[in-house]
Amino acid sequence: MEENKMTLDVNEKPAIWKWIILAIQHVFAMFGATILVPILVNSTAGAEVLTIPVALVTSGIGTLLYILCTKGKSPVYLGSSFAFIAPLAAAYIKGGISGAMTGVMVVGLIYVLVATIIHFVGKNWLNKLLPPVVIGPMIMIIGLGLAPSAISQIGLTSGMEFEWKTVLVAVVSFLVTAVVMTKAKGFLKVIPFLVGIISGYVLAVILGIVDFAPVIEAKFFSIPQFVIPFVNYTPNFSALITIVPIALVTLCEHIGDHTSLSNIIGKDLIKDPGLDRTILGDGIATFVAGFIGGPANTTYGENTSVVGMTKVASVWVIGLAAIIAIIIGFLGKFTALVSTIPNAVLGGVSLLLYGFIAVNGLKVLIHNQVNFEEPKNVVVGASMLVLGLGGAAISIVSGDLSVTISGMSLAAVVGILLNLCIPANKTSKQIEEEKKQKETKKAEKAKEKMKV
Repeated sequence: MEENKMTLDVNEKPAIWKWIILAIQHVFAMFGATILVPILVNSTAGAEVLTIPVALVTSGIGTLLYILCTKGKSPVYLGSSFAFIAPLAAAYIKGGISGAMTGVMVVGLIYVLVATIIHFVGKNWLNKLLPPVVIGPMIMIIGLGLAPSAISQIGLTSGMEFEWKTVLVAVVSFLVTAVVMTKAKGFLKVIPFLVGIISGYVLAVILGIVDFAPVIEAKFFSIPQFVIPFVNYTPNFSALITIVPIALVTLCEHIGDHTSLSNIIGKDLIKDPGLDRTILGDGIATFVAGFIGGPANTTYGENTSVVGMTKVASVWVIGLAAIIAIIIGFLGKFTALVSTIPNAVLGGVSLLLYGFIAVNGLKVLIHNQVNFEEPKNVVVGASMLVLGLGGAAISIVSGDLSVTISGMSLAAVVGILLNLCIPANKTSKQIEEEKKQKETKKAEKAKEKMKV
């Protein structure tokens, strides 16, 4: 793999003040998505399934566990997974908090099982199950699937009343981030998202669209509402079929993010620390998250984007960001303050972050030289994109049993099945090689006859 020049490499530790600022930028990068997952899950379920402080704490703990499992060789941040929003809500409706959290823990255990198989058998079977032609579109679906969220935050969704203040704040947040990213020099160029968020927030305060009431009412210190099995509930396996299949989606996301990050930092993370260790870290993090009442964790493309755009790959920065996230989970005032960041600010910055996730999926296809002259690849990629972005769903009802596979899950399953079942046509290169082999064998036989 081609070595990419990073401002700070994986094991390099920055000076203390840069270290803190760089870590804060990663916290901001993951914050919007991490707190949005509990909000959307609760809204979909019509009840409080998850809490923001617990989501922050579990993302921090999960990231530290991941760093430990990967021996500090992979600068990945783990945060709340968007793939589990609908399944978590459905699992809660079916089996309460017991069904939801049991499902999250089982997903973590599936990851651990996959990691164990890879360790002893190798990853060839997983490469066959989830090749680049499946992973690339899956990552694109994850990024493009989040696009409506960013557009909604900006206030440009069709049918919404035009609010000039919201749009102005979003545009300023976006432009400041983009200008700093492309034109700034020195250390300022390393923190474009932080600068964009602060600029947008200041403008939002000036325009009077920031509500400080939650900050005034919040306590300075508060213990998150952890939910522990056999203390707050008894594990319930009734909703597993609703949530467990999403492990396919997050496995795609995991492999894709690590492939993308490998290209960014110039180190093959699939080989070292190895896919078995990275999946193990992800799995243990997700199990622990479910064990204390948090959402399933996943590798965060947002933070991978920050690494790629800032050229800072230091795992020390990622680790400090995780510690800060844990601390924030216990600071009621600060959590409330950060939660006052208007959606317009997060939406403006997310235009770049979510788009970068989708582009990473495209880069996976390009880097692996996926040939779209091959009809099979066209069928797989096209089917996945339409199903994943079109909101397709399949429901199977048998008596009291009801199973629904939709969106990203359906796209992943269909993509895998199509790739395994459709035979690939021989490429012109393969045909040419076979022709040469036949000619060589023919020539060898002719020589043998002449000798006789």
